[in-house]
Amino acid sequence: MSPETEFGFAESAPASLPPPAADAAERLARLRLIRSRRVGPATYLRLMGEHGDAGAALAALPEVARAAGVEGYSPCPEPVALAELRAATRAGARMICLGDPDYPAPLAGIADAPPVLWARGRASLMARPMLALVGTRNASALGSRMARHLAADLGAAGFVVVSGLARGIDALAHRAALETGTVAVMAGGLDVIYPPENADLARAIAERGLCLSEMPFGLDPQARHFPRRNRIVAGLSRAVIVIEAATRSGSLITARMALDQGREVMAVPGHPLDSRAGGGNLLIRDGALLVRGAEDVIEALGTPGGAPAPARAAPRAEAPVAPAPPAPPPPGGDEAAILDLLGAGPVAEDQLIRDLGRPARAVAQALAVLEMAGRIARGGGGLVTRL
Repeated sequence: MSPETEFGFAESAPASLPPPAADAAERLARLRLIRSRRVGPATYLRLMGEHGDAGAALAALPEVARAAGVEGYSPCPEPVALAELRAATRAGARMICLGDPDYPAPLAGIADAPPVLWARGRASLMARPMLALVGTRNASALGSRMARHLAADLGAAGFVVVSGLARGIDALAHRAALETGTVAVMAGGLDVIYPPENADLARAIAERGLCLSEMPFGLDPQARHFPRRNRIVAGLSRAVIVIEAATRSGSLITARMALDQGREVMAVPGHPLDSRAGGGNLLIRDGALLVRGAEDVIEALGTPGGAPAPARAAPRAEAPVAPAPPAPPPPGGDEAAILDLLGAGPVAEDQLIRDLGRPARAVAQALAVLEMAGRIARGGGGLVTRL
């Protein structure tokens, strides 16, 4: 909820956090309070600070509304909040209130911290140092490799990888950090997976990592919900690392939010002719830390526990993958999928075959078509570049 839709407390919200929720009745009242119309984080904190508990704040809400010129106001009905609690129980999620001991401390420190979080999975991950990896939904082959390597290496160094469960860079980072710890912040309800193709990934994160949302169960995410999600992604994290982002993108919104919250902003550079690298290059120009690998991040932040940063390792090749059954051609054909993966920087043909999951013969035929059409150029060593 943006400050202008609240009851006008955005400029004067108190800095102190509410006390831990004492019992089930107080937790229900807090859920009703934040689900009440025109109550956002600023109004919630002001009311809790003035009245001491959510029950008293709910009782005061109609008068607050009248003073703001809103007649006939009623807080969120108790049955609505109880239905949300039942949905959470069915989903295996639990409510974490701002002020509770297990509420993530970095997030509690931002100006518009979510009063209520729904958590499904390993909530203990939020006690560890977290880093956000964000980027384009249409990742290149090189950007995809960078996302996988960064997430895996930073996870091995002890960081929890945070992202937004979007397709592209987000999904790649989550998958690479499943074994070491990853947090997916969702724009809609915990039971509404968006995009739908990440349903299996969301289930895996709920089992081995953590899924978080401030939204009610059953809420389909709308465009206005994604910036709200992004503030949580940044707020949880010590730093936000941008991997391939256009100059006008949600990833740059996240980076700007991170700066406003006092977080570090870092970016992976890219080829100047690749539009997917424009946002990251712009951030670097404006002072963001240039990231070539996990070692640059660790050198800047240190490692969890204060261990010394490891020496820079030589670039490692993509791990070999076991043969898989041929995948069906993607929508638009193999040619369109290849062009999506290619940028101005060269990519090895065998890497394209692995990334596409298609038979080598099918990829070779598609490359031949693209070369004849003047869409790609082949170089020495089996390298391919988009024109």
